Amino acid sequence: MKQSSEKNSFKQALSGLERYCAYQERCHLEVELKLKDFDLTDEEKKTLITQLTQSDLLNEKRFATNFARGKFRIKEWGKIRIQQQLRSKKIAEESIQHALDQLDPIEYTEAFSALAIRKLEGIKTNDIQKKRKKLGEMLLYRGWEFGMVYDKVRELIPLA
Repeated sequence: MKQSSEKNSFKQALSGLERYCAYQERCHLEVELKLKDFDLTDEEKKTLITQLTQSDLLNEKRFATNFARGKFRIKEWGKIRIQQQLRSKKIAEESIQHALDQLDPIEYTEAFSALAIRKLEGIKTNDIQKKRKKLGEMLLYRGWEFGMVYDKVRELIPLA
């Protein structure tokens, strides 16, 4: 009788995870955390992840690409912040690099410039040094590359 309930639990977990992965793109770490909701052996958990990967419901490279595109376009994050977040989700470096390579360089530069100008307009101080520091910190916090930030700050707020 116990074996029947274990098979049922495995099927329920598979069905639940298929819905979970179909709803939105997921990474392996998110699926592993979701698996804690089910009372399964380590072997069954590995089998489930393998099945999800083989059915292409779980695809790390696709997840990384969608994540990078979304965070760039919606939250206006730079490559450094996107890379850090993907690493925190234990995404392979190859998948991270692939995702960052998919970002259009022209769109990336234009978005950076527009963000810098918008952020500069929101800084309410007349002290040039404080203004430069604040703008630089804002852009670095969002994960934009130091060289880009440095050049843009010098361009937008030249020293007298």
